[in-house]
Order: sequence, then structure tokens, then C-alpha cells
Amino acid sequence: MKRASLFLLLLLSSVQIFAQLQKDYFQNPLDIPLVLSGTFGELRSNHFHSGLDIKTQQREGVAVNAAAEGYISRINIQHYGYGKALYIQHPNGYTTVYGHLQKLSPKLQDYLRKKQYQKESYEIELFPEPGELKVEQGEMIAYSGNTGGSGGPHLHFEIRDGSQRPMNAQLFGIDIQDTRAPLVEGLFVYPLDENSHVNNKQDRQKLRLIPQNDGSFTTNTVEACGEIGFGIVTVDQQDMAYNKNGVYRIEANLNGDQIFEIDFEKFSFSETRHLNQLIDYSYYINNKSRIQKLFRTNNNPLSMFGELKSEGRINVKDSLDYQYTIRVSDFKGNEKLVRIPIKGKVNDAPEKAIENKTNFFAKSDSDFSVSENNIDIFIPSGSLYDDAYLDIKFQGDTVQVHREDLALHSNMTIGFDVSSYPAEETQKLFIGRISKYGKPEYSTTYKKGKRFTTGTRSFGKYSLFKDSIAPKISPVNFYDGQWISNNETLKLRISDDLSGIEDYRATVNGKFILMEYEYKNNSLTHYFSDDVIKETENKLKVVVTDNVGNTSTYEATFYRK
Repeated sequence: MKRASLFLLLLLSSVQIFAQLQKDYFQNPLDIPLVLSGTFGELRSNHFHSGLDIKTQQREGVAVNAAAEGYISRINIQHYGYGKALYIQHPNGYTTVYGHLQKLSPKLQDYLRKKQYQKESYEIELFPEPGELKVEQGEMIAYSGNTGGSGGPHLHFEIRDGSQRPMNAQLFGIDIQDTRAPLVEGLFVYPLDENSHVNNKQDRQKLRLIPQNDGSFTTNTVEACGEIGFGIVTVDQQDMAYNKNGVYRIEANLNGDQIFEIDFEKFSFSETRHLNQLIDYSYYINNKSRIQKLFRTNNNPLSMFGELKSEGRINVKDSLDYQYTIRVSDFKGNEKLVRIPIKGKVNDAPEKAIENKTNFFAKSDSDFSVSENNIDIFIPSGSLYDDAYLDIKFQGDTVQVHREDLALHSNMTIGFDVSSYPAEETQKLFIGRISKYGKPEYSTTYKKGKRFTTGTRSFGKYSLFKDSIAPKISPVNFYDGQWISNNETLKLRISDDLSGIEDYRATVNGKFILMEYEYKNNSLTHYFSDDVIKETENKLKVVVTDNVGNTSTYEATFYRK
């Protein structure tokens, strides 16, 4: 018994020592003060933010350093997403990720360029052998940038565990100055079944926040009966920045007992889309504000939930009084409290919630399909979070598939029979989603004979569109016949007004040259530092293809010494 106790004590001690070592293991990836434009776990469109977005003083080219020793395990270069990204595997089993980079360090850039020229592609994903590209802690590995799906210059920095689950980097000692309490911008209460009501109504109600002298909030007494739940709109602001970022923890107590907790410390990519269950998705789409529900909805598997009692739901009984308290915290422990008095009061005739019933009822645990006018729709089981009446309208080659304020977890399939179109015309057709501005947005279209399909996780209006206009190509920093010996780059602008750019290829004197595509400004850029253009007279050829196969070619001659 004593030996077992001693073993347990030693095990606990080693765990504590290991945890302390981990906290000091990683250093800051930038040599400038760390100011955030995005926090870990922050609520984003269809996902939780998986890292820290670190400001780079509104500029690109800031040196990015390895947070710890290790080796480059992955290099991923893409037009969208993280843009140019590096992954470092560390001896402790963790991985750090550095995204939206401008370019890599010289030794890594040389390695990358060789691989890109071998593949003759800008977009590339590489997995170097362990130890092939070793780095030391603090070694400069790249320069910060604005590539991929970035809205401005910054470094996206992640720490992932051995299962590639992103973790909050602040848990490891990455320190962010923060002395400001979170902000509470909205509070809501929900009746959660057909027999519940709040303030004589059976649908969501917004509550008025009443500021208190101590910085907390209270509300007017909520009169309710039956099962109810609350939702909160809350953000955090760190020092030295006005960005509205995500909070670290939310707790809720009923009469002093904790009934709900969510901690933004770690999650897996497989669960991240379930954010759409955590928030009031319909409210977000219609109001551009995310209400975080302080109760678990049906079949929500999020691992970030902590202690839940009755799934965070409150069963309010007639004539009883309750005190509901919400505590919102940031990582530094700054807090904001909201106190809500609840009074149980039965109302025999509450104002009922409006239910829009249609001819199409889809169950969340069953497949759903419907077809009309040579258009078919298939929604697989599990795509919907809850059973729902769907508003579906067919008209010619167009179908309105419900409204965009209902969340889809996985793809539905929309199919079009194009038998009525001439064969030569079908080559130029694509399936597009019509935006709220009436403009078609290309939806990846699969063509098999006379049947076109698209997979999509967005409800809305879809139709067939014809694109017979080729992309546009124009030079930016040179013209045909020009001497450009002093140029560091060769830059062109490419665009397509309908189906969008699908591919491009550039050659000089018949040989492939690498050009980097930046979709945010429609630019193609070749860097002469690649040192692949050796001739004085150079014949450039750029071919650009859109998503239905329309092709444009640009040719010019330039001179260099």
C-alpha cells in the first residue's frame, strides 16, 4: 500500500514538473510586443479560431522565429487558408504552426523553390523527412505576411498536441498583456420546449443589461415557467488593441451551483464546425452577432464543455425564485458578472412562437430528398442539427433551397439534368449560388454526362449559369518590348468576372517560371531572385483558365541584363 502511494506521489510530481517544463518550453515567435487581433477559440464563420493572430505593426516582413527546437515537418503553400505556412515538430511531441507568411528563410526558401519548380506548381504540400530541415529555438524561419485568407498583415501562430489538436498557446506561457475585463454586449433567454415560456412569450427574448457600480450587470426579473436557457454575446479586448476577440471561459451558476462551463483551451478540427450549434446560427446570419448558448443543444459533441448540470438548462417551476449568474473570464482572470433574477410564473396563454410549416419536413436523423423540374436535392442523415420544415421552391433552372440562416453540418447535393442543352453549351455551364446581391458565385460543379451536381453546406438559391467569356490578363510593372533590368519582380493582373480562376501557367522562352497568385488583389508575381531567367531577350507566355475551361493567353517580350 505504501509503495503504491509512493508511486502515485512520484507520478503526480512528474506530471507537475512536466507541466511546468511545458509552460517554459516555447518562446514568443516574434521579437516585437505581442498584440492580438484574434484569440484562441474565437468564434469565426463555421469554426473556432485555432491559434493566436499576432499583429505585426501593420506591416509585412517581420522576422518569424522558431518557438522551440525541432524540425520542419510540413510546408504547405496554398492560395487560400493559411497561405504560406510552416509546421515544426518538436521533441516534446507538440507541433507549432506559422501561417500567412510572406516568404520563408533563405535555406527553407531554397528548399521550397526547388520542389515547386520540380512540380511546376506554386501550390504545394511538402513533408520533409524528420531531421532533414532542423531548426533551433529562436532561429529565424520566415517573414510575416498577408497570404491566404488573411484580412491584413499578421502572424497566425498555433501550438498543437501530439494528436494535432490545437491548444491555447497562452497555456504554454505565451504572454499577452491584458488588464481589461471582457465586454458583455447582449443577453438572451430561450424557452426550450413547447410548454415553456418567458415573459409571456414562447420565443427568444432579449434582456436589458443594467450596469452596476461594481462593473457587473443585472437585469429585470425574468418571469418564466418550464425549461429555459440563456445566451450571451461577449468579447474580450486585450491591452494595446481595440479588436473584439474571443473570451477564455464562461461559467453559469443557478442558486450558487455551477450548471454550465465552457473553456477555450483545446479542441479537435473534427468538431470545430459544431460551433454552429453553440451559437444561435439564425440570429448570427440575420444580425451579424454571435449569441453563445449557455446550454448544450441536442447531440452537440464539443469537448470544450466543462461541468454541465442538466445540460445547462433550467427547469423553472411556478412560484419559485431563482438567481442565475454568468461569469465571463479572459485568460488573465479579468471577469465580468451578470446576475439575472428569475421568478417562476405560469401563463396559461403565452404568445406562441411563429412556426413556418411547409410541404417539406426533414428529420435530422434521416436522409431527405426531393426533385422537380429536372432538379434534385439530397440531404444526408446528420446534416441538419434539428428536424426542420424546409422552404423549397423550383422555378425553371433555379431552385431556392430554404434560407441561409439554417445551418448545415455536412454537404447536401444539388443535381441538375442538362439534357435540354446542346452539348457545346453544356461545356460552358456551371452551378452557381446566387448571392444576396443577385450575383452568381461559382459552386464546384461535377459533370457526368447530362447530370451536373454540386456539394454544398449552404442553403440558398442555386441555378445554372453560362460563362463564355475568357479571363482577363494585363501587365502591371512592365510592357511589351521593355528593358526591365532593375525590376525585382514581373507582375501581372488576372481576373474572371463569372466562374472564377481555375488555373494558370507561365513560361519564359518555353520554360516554366513560378508565379505566385494572390487572389485578394488578382496578382501574379514572379521573383527574378529565383534566378531561372538567364537570357537577355525573353519571351513571356501566360495562360489563364477559368472554371468552365475558357482560356486566355498573354504574350510579351522583355529584356534583362
